[in-house]
Amino acid sequence: MEGIQFVTNEKGKKVAVQIDLSRYGEMWEDFYDQLVAEERKNDKRIPLSDVRKRLVKAGKLRD
Repeated sequence: MEGIQFVTNEKGKKVAVQIDLSRYGEMWEDFYDQLVAEERKNDKRIPLSDVRKRLVKAGKLRD
C-alpha cells in the first residue's frame, strides 16, 4: 500500500508501521483517538454535574 511502510525486526516480524501523514493524516487521527479511548475505558468516571460545578467555580462556565 502506497504511503504505508512496515518496520520489521531481525526475524522479519512486523513491529511498527510508518504512515505518510500528508496522505493519511486524517485517518491516523481517528485511529489514534480510538487507541486513547480504549486505553481510558476503565478510568474513573466523574458525573457531569460535578464537572459543571468545577467549571462554574473556575469561571469557565456560567451557571
